[in-house]
Amino acid sequence: MQQLLVPINQFLGCETPNSWIELAKQPEQLTALLIDHCNCELKAAQTAMMMIRKYAIDKQSAQVLVAWAKPYEDFVYSQDRDVKAFLNRDIKKNDITSELVANTYMKNSADLMVKMVRLIKEEFHHFEQVLQIMTARNIAYSNIRAGTYAKQLISYVRTHEPLKIVDKLIVGAFIEARSCERFAKLAPHLDDELAKFYVSLLRSEARHFQDYLLLAQDIADKDISERVAYFRAKEAALVLSEDTEFRFHSGVPVSR
Repeated sequence: MQQLLVPINQFLGCETPNSWIELAKQPEQLTALLIDHCNCELKAAQTAMMMIRKYAIDKQSAQVLVAWAKPYEDFVYSQDRDVKAFLNRDIKKNDITSELVANTYMKNSADLMVKMVRLIKEEFHHFEQVLQIMTARNIAYSNIRAGTYAKQLISYVRTHEPLKIVDKLIVGAFIEARSCERFAKLAPHLDDELAKFYVSLLRSEARHFQDYLLLAQDIADKDISERVAYFRAKEAALVLSEDTEFRFHSGVPVSR
């Protein structure tokens, strides 16, 4: 695990504050932690899907992506959720790369498509795994308000292309890296089942931030270190800022 964390910690601008860990490990926070984590896995998949649809594939392929996401989105946005039916449904083949056609507008479209499909497959699987853990612990899935972390990072993205997609990919790298750093920080403070699960997530997702960064570098076709440094400072500031709401990516906890 420590080997996996070396590049992640070198990439991030700060460690998660101990005060966040102290709050996150409290048993009474487990429901909020798992529900928000579940939502984060789905949001990561949706973000990657939007990236593919906008930049990498043709319109017909976009419909294949929409169909792939439909069971997950139907479950999340339904008012009458059947967890058992969702988890026990017949799952369509999860590697749909062969069904997608890369567009010709961007030279890196095929690479973006392949890397993001692989990421989506893993994020959907992790969404289901978190949901299974919640169900076994009698924690009902519910829609809770998302934290402001990702939204604030996105607010710094430039608005014209190709700078916009480069910034979006860099933001994706920081979100993925922070998630892995928190998996590792939380694992020692959780029960055996959750500890093993969070370590497994770290192993599975540790390369995600690098995939995002490589794509950003290739698409920019020039050095992006200055822009990475810019977002490193912004991301660290968010993590170290006071936050009245506890979420998986929230900042330093303070009382309301």
